[in-house]
Amino acid sequence: MPSQIERALRWIMRLSVAAMALAFGAVVPAGAQANAPRIAAASDLKFALDEMIAAFTQETGRVVLPTYGSSGNFKTQIIQGAPFQLFLSADEGFVFELHEKGLTVDRGALYAIGRIVLFAPKGANWQPDSQLAGFKAALADGRITRFAIANPEHAPYGRAAQEALTTAGLWDTVRPRLVFGENVSQAAQFAASGSTQGGIFALSLALAPQMAQLGTYALIPAELHQPLRQRMVLLKSADDVTRAFYDYAQSASARAVLKRYGFLLPGE
Repeated sequence: MPSQIERALRWIMRLSVAAMALAFGAVVPAGAQANAPRIAAASDLKFALDEMIAAFTQETGRVVLPTYGSSGNFKTQIIQGAPFQLFLSADEGFVFELHEKGLTVDRGALYAIGRIVLFAPKGANWQPDSQLAGFKAALADGRITRFAIANPEHAPYGRAAQEALTTAGLWDTVRPRLVFGENVSQAAQFAASGSTQGGIFALSLALAPQMAQLGTYALIPAELHQPLRQRMVLLKSADDVTRAFYDYAQSASARAVLKRYGFLLPGE
């Protein structure tokens, strides 16, 4: 029989798909889903954006289909012609690069500032704290041999994790023990499943339903890394549905969802 943790992990993986299917199926025909515009979204948005899209669909009867991944990979795919109509990046620099190449409508809109957490899975023999003291001790005495972060080469949350560990003087110690996720969501899966002894990933994922069953976390001080300024932008191929969702994503109801998942909001 699967353990409670295994069931919770499966639940997390299936939750957004099931919720969106239910919401879409209740208000739009299957054909509309097949023709829906595609949007590229940083994987830290997984749970928050799924809620926003479901609410948008319920309110308007319109559908957008998200693909989640690392922002750096999406930037490359868009340059190579991937048919996305909206890009929600975890690093505003990627949006600016696309704009300089003439691929976007404008320079987009800052929609959130992300935070990172230090996470220990259920049953771990160390406890995370905001000063990273427990983590440092566990590294020193060998209790942590595998540690997950997103790949800093193309994932902004991985870069923030590297910056925080470097600022804390721990990067050289932890580097040989790192397990890289392709994106921050995969790093969270590695850390929460117990396949590593912990990890650093997005607060928005740590706040997802059921994550409390999988471990404990501590918020990493913002001064340990550069701000995760997250910006969205319409690509020049954007249709009316995509433009409507872009506007919705800046509405009070959408901002409330982002805030609930731990994002700092522009203007607050």
